[in-house]
Amino acid sequence: MSEVPADLRFLKSHEWARLEDDGRVRVGISDHAQEALGDLVFVELPEVGDELEADQACAVVESVKAASDVYAPLAGEVVEVNETLNDSPELVNEAAYGDGWLFCIQPADAAAMDGLLDAEAYAQLLDSE
Repeated sequence: MSEVPADLRFLKSHEWARLEDDGRVRVGISDHAQEALGDLVFVELPEVGDELEADQACAVVESVKAASDVYAPLAGEVVEVNETLNDSPELVNEAAYGDGWLFCIQPADAAAMDGLLDAEAYAQLLDSE
């Protein structure tokens, strides 16, 4: 079974969100998503300064099998992207919840995190798939 860290929130589309101490939200794709995609060969990230709406397609992860959109978990401004992935997209496969993060946003409303799936609800979603 895929790893589901208790400190994260999730979307049904398999993105994760972590509220950082500085109020930003770090975003990536779940361990389950990277396993389903297989070896990633390309990642297209949003631009710093992009204004995102919740559930907006804002990035793309591409494997040898398929390309998949990545959706913003919350509305907000992109304040950082993981430039390392431009040369090393495999980091998403190796550390989906660590060095394989995709981007950070400054949320318009941090309380919106409460509307995302917690780890238990996400694990139940995975069990039902």
